[in-house]
Amino acid sequence: MSVTVPQPRATRDTVLFTVIVAVVAALAAIPTGLVILLSGGGPIVFVAALFALVPVGPVVAAYLWLDRYEPEPKVLLALGLAWGACVATFLALLAQEVGTVILSLSDQASSTIVAPLTEELAKGLFLVLLLVWRRHEYDGVLDGIVYAGMVGVGFAFTENVLYLAVAWNGADGAPGGVVGLTSTFVIRCLFSPFAHPFFTAMTGIGIGLAIQSRSALGRACWPLVGYLLAVLCHAAWNTSATFSGGAGFIAAYTIVMLPAFLLAVGFAIWVRGREETLLTASLEDAARRGFLHSGHVPYVVDLRRRRAARQHAHIVGGVHAARAVRDYQQAAIELGYLHHRFLRGTAPRDAVARGQAFVELLQRLGPAVVFPPDGSVRPVPPPAPAHPVHRAAPGDRPA
Repeated sequence: MSVTVPQPRATRDTVLFTVIVAVVAALAAIPTGLVILLSGGGPIVFVAALFALVPVGPVVAAYLWLDRYEPEPKVLLALGLAWGACVATFLALLAQEVGTVILSLSDQASSTIVAPLTEELAKGLFLVLLLVWRRHEYDGVLDGIVYAGMVGVGFAFTENVLYLAVAWNGADGAPGGVVGLTSTFVIRCLFSPFAHPFFTAMTGIGIGLAIQSRSALGRACWPLVGYLLAVLCHAAWNTSATFSGGAGFIAAYTIVMLPAFLLAVGFAIWVRGREETLLTASLEDAARRGFLHSGHVPYVVDLRRRRAARQHAHIVGGVHAARAVRDYQQAAIELGYLHHRFLRGTAPRDAVARGQAFVELLQRLGPAVVFPPDGSVRPVPPPAPAHPVHRAAPGDRPA
């Protein structure tokens, strides 16, 4: 995010979270890489990595498209990818090895029971850490889908490298070579690149619903429900591959997983579209309280107008004016989400300080903001005395 609100504790937590996750990911990358090298054997691993990279760009781009209203910090998105690719993969490999060797589980039991439980737990752990240390970056369901998607993409990449390398060498009577590599690439990278992001999205949605819940029971239960749904979807996916020599997988993919995935895509797009309605209502209420001008709201919540405002500012005022408009829009978006939670009665403990900081930032940026001259926008009003949390009217109550 381009806008940074002065919050000493939040800044310390941000640095601590970034450093710890980056170090853990780097350490986990070593044993994970060794497992892949030993499984694949030599140069084919690099070929497998190139093939595994093919779906990464389009899938990441799809999640960035979902994330356009309130773009999450690129550092956090990168950490999500690293966690999925290194940490979650290592934890899952370790747990499955324990299940296979120590508990003497069969490969099928490991694939259909241990793998879904451990892999979804390992991937979901990043979302939990994010919630604990970077709570102000996790606003709801859409953020949960985006962060879960990044973790899932990273996990799928490493897992695909491993499967592609093994497929080249042939296993369990499989043909191996170009035929084995190609068939695995088509199934894993072309037909099901969203599988792991889709599974983990259930956990992300559960945590997002918990954040928005006004009851203690909802906050406690939604993450667990999301995790269990992630495990169930993952187990069903893995189980389908063990029936009827692959015919079960094709049937499950066509009849169950593809419709479920399309439903999830529709839900994600609906949630994204709902953001405009949510932010419009929230910011219009904030405008009525005097914290920004109502004429600015369309240039904050409407993506087309948002781009047009930045382009206009760049034309009339150059790079600095465009940056001021961008930062103003981002601060207003942050204020909108925070104010929405205030109206719902689910505002975080630091809502007062954060809200006032966003309002002050909007006032500082105001003189440099240049919106298109459509007659509906006037100069930014004088500084408001406090964030809406400070001065709720006597009749106000959470929605």
